[in-house]
Amino acid sequence: MSKKYTKRILKIIFILASIGSLYFVPWILVKAWILPLPDTVQEQVNEAIEHGFDGMIVYVDQAGEAAGFYAGGWHDRKNKIPAYPQALFKIASITKLYVAVATAKLIKAQRLSLNKTLADYFPELVGRIENAEKITLKMMLQHRSGIPNFVDHPNYWINPPKNKQETLDYALDLPADFAPGEDYGYSNTNYMLISDLIDKVLGYGHQQYIKEEILTPLGLKNTFGSLNEVNLDDVMSGYYVGYEEDFKTDNTGLMLATAEDVGKFLRALNDGSVFNEGEQEIYSSIYVYEHTGLLVGYQSMAEYHKDLDTVVIQFNNTTDFNGYEWNLAEIIYSRIVKIIRRDKDS
Repeated sequence: MSKKYTKRILKIIFILASIGSLYFVPWILVKAWILPLPDTVQEQVNEAIEHGFDGMIVYVDQAGEAAGFYAGGWHDRKNKIPAYPQALFKIASITKLYVAVATAKLIKAQRLSLNKTLADYFPELVGRIENAEKITLKMMLQHRSGIPNFVDHPNYWINPPKNKQETLDYALDLPADFAPGEDYGYSNTNYMLISDLIDKVLGYGHQQYIKEEILTPLGLKNTFGSLNEVNLDDVMSGYYVGYEEDFKTDNTGLMLATAEDVGKFLRALNDGSVFNEGEQEIYSSIYVYEHTGLLVGYQSMAEYHKDLDTVVIQFNNTTDFNGYEWNLAEIIYSRIVKIIRRDKDS
């Protein structure tokens, strides 16, 4: 068989394999990816609603330009209230950025130490969390502790915890995911413990510290520590595919904010203005400068694009946890960035 013929056969096999693989890819994702890029961000948000999201909010902060505010779909589906950019949203794991900044500030003030262990700070957890004597605060901040993620416990979704202790219980008395410092494993348990540690060291709530040291200096008046601090009508509803229930009232204890407030915080994080002298060097050694968030009914993406000097925040209030909605949100986000880049280059 000639080399030319062999190459032709291999090419045909590759094409057939590629086509076959599309059978396993939801066509909604293919459609969202291949559609012509809209002319504006608002048109892209509207298109996202057509793909099945109940509601979406996008905030765009380009250096030297007026901020862009975009919304589509429903703020509250049952009461037919349209989505609006100033709504409060459950930002889920984006909360970790604020906690990491607070921790960096306390380390600089020598009230916390990166090298002290979980056993030093929580001796009661020795024997309940494997390797507590070897897990340092730095490992926890970097998700290199090996502490199991409480959301991975098989009973977490069947019997959701009602309070913080019940949440922690889903991570106790389990084998470590790996030896401390030997691997990376994203674990919400790390940051729940760090938040508790800040409370313990300060003698008051970490959210109060975040407000005093981060939110107030930055002028962020639309960021809150929990659902108890806000008017529920101001919070965007959250939905799970196939259910009519509104998950807005679930009090997760995580932060809520407007897209604008998250955007302003993210810019301050990336340009360093959220830090005092010596704090940013510590932060850079422990955590990242962008984040996503996921709760039942709530997906969020917050990223600074250095090449564009632009912050883009995207909130959408529809989840399904089978991967489709999250992947779809990522596609929408990437297309919004492409629109911004195209307009900047034109």
